[in-house]
Amino acid sequence: MIGMTRRMVMAAALAATVGGAGVLPAAAGDMRIAFGDLPGIESIQTLAAIERAKERGVNVELIILNDEDLAAQAIVSGQADVGIGAPYTLIQKVGVPIRMFTQISTLRFFPVVNGEFYKEWKDLDGQEIAVQARGSGTEAVMLLMAKNHGITYGSVSYVPGSEVRRNALLQGTIKASIVDAANRRALEAEAPGKFILLPVEDLSATDEGLFATADYLSKGAADVDILVEEIISTAREITANPAAAVEFRNKYKLLPDLGPEADAEIAAYYEETAKAGSLPLNGGIDAAADDFGFFSLAGQIEGDPASLKVEDFWDTAPLDRALAKLGKK
Repeated sequence: MIGMTRRMVMAAALAATVGGAGVLPAAAGDMRIAFGDLPGIESIQTLAAIERAKERGVNVELIILNDEDLAAQAIVSGQADVGIGAPYTLIQKVGVPIRMFTQISTLRFFPVVNGEFYKEWKDLDGQEIAVQARGSGTEAVMLLMAKNHGITYGSVSYVPGSEVRRNALLQGTIKASIVDAANRRALEAEAPGKFILLPVEDLSATDEGLFATADYLSKGAADVDILVEEIISTAREITANPAAAVEFRNKYKLLPDLGPEADAEIAAYYEETAKAGSLPLNGGIDAAADDFGFFSLAGQIEGDPASLKVEDFWDTAPLDRALAKLGKK
């Protein structure tokens, strides 16, 4: 477990409850967070921020889902209060007013192919690729690269979990995918020379962020403020000292299944992440413009990026309050 109450909610169970009657709202001071991924090394900062919010009196229940779509559905249906992801497509298309309110991290993904079959982007024309989930940052990156290189994939498979995709690449069940920095490093260590990293343009759009309904952001403002402050504080602490991620992991007993040997990998991952500046020190207060450009090019949101309105996708009030308290960087 990860040091907090945790329910494993699978797709079938959520599908049975989405849209159902009799959903009870969370009590004051409670916060149900839907995590649309399997927590891994890249989740340490978020998990630590949640633990620190709990220390400040927010009664957090972390609902682990293995799909970003399910996390978004959980918010829409009232099964959860706060989601983790970047559901721009959903925000634009769903009737419920969902808003992003904090950027946790920016995109740092690495398209990887089995070198026995593919060498460059054009080799993926008509071929199968695997990404995290429909509407995810991994899908957006791969769709944008296909557009930039004038190719069309034969099919797109959805395989939640960067570690799961890494293992599938190693086993040969998939031959082209996209992984995070930690699993890119693992592929290089476990199968040197077998995989090729395909080049990708510099990206600064949101990978993971916090989102909720406008109603919850209003009613749960005090709890939201605490969570936002801790997301920003942990990002600043890890960026200043990447070893802090290991300290957080051990203090809160995060990801114990990985064992103590994972500390070195965690330290290396966050050193690389800090150097890349992918943990926003201001919560992504100005992230919308980059997101509009990226997700529009990737075909996940419609309209001219210059004409899209920040307030239709974001509620920056929690960030404004947090930065007034913590200071801007």
